[in-house]
Amino acid sequence: MHRSSRESIFMLLMGSFLVIYILWPLVGLFVRADWDLVVSSARDREVTGAIWRSIWTAAVSTGIIAFFGTPLAYFLARKDFRGKAFLEAIIDVPIMIPHTVAGIAVLMAFSPKAPLGSLLVKIGLSPVNSHLGIILACMFVSIPFYVDAVRDGFYGVSPRVEKAARTLGASFPQVFFRISLPLARKGIVSGLIMSWARGVSEFGAVVMMAYHPMVAPTLIYDRFATFGLKYSTPVAVQLIIVCLGMFLVLRLVSAGKRREDMNND
Repeated sequence: MHRSSRESIFMLLMGSFLVIYILWPLVGLFVRADWDLVVSSARDREVTGAIWRSIWTAAVSTGIIAFFGTPLAYFLARKDFRGKAFLEAIIDVPIMIPHTVAGIAVLMAFSPKAPLGSLLVKIGLSPVNSHLGIILACMFVSIPFYVDAVRDGFYGVSPRVEKAARTLGASFPQVFFRISLPLARKGIVSGLIMSWARGVSEFGAVVMMAYHPMVAPTLIYDRFATFGLKYSTPVAVQLIIVCLGMFLVLRLVSAGKRREDMNND
């Protein structure tokens, strides 16, 4: 056996500990779940409504983040300036603080007594205990996952390619939309998936901002606190199945698109 092969096997064995650590609780959850309750809860409108609410509010949150975060990520990837490290640290703050603290911060910023919150109330939008509140909480905790991934994607796009296109007469919007974005697609797709997944799974920030209407993580907690593990597990299993299914579909679509582009090249 070659030395490099032995080293690879050693690294794989060491790393497999973490893989097993992830799989063991998930497999145990599916094995020990009461599947009669899982099937019956799949017909429970409260459960399906909470899961669907988690999916679409996270999707709206991700869409807003992508609209504003893509230009920010491009700016961070292309420009060096005084205070850049500080700006990147601010973007990553939601990762570092407890999500219950994040929820309190968002609640204080958008409560009816705060300037922004009172303005939203005046135009007929309630930021507390509403779908808007869920979206606002999801946005706060999801921003760094999208911006960091897309920034790294733009880092992988050579500025020389963009400059060459500009010298050939292409405008900045043409270069950005026809060259930079397509070449950074892998980072963008990863950012979209991670941002959406963070929003779907968020509990701490959301429960502070909007206990009702319930999203899936809040419903799981509510049923655990009220009825115990037996009746919270079926909802957890359903959420995992839905999220894994959507995650795999997105990954397969992204991989298929990359293979298509490689074949065209």
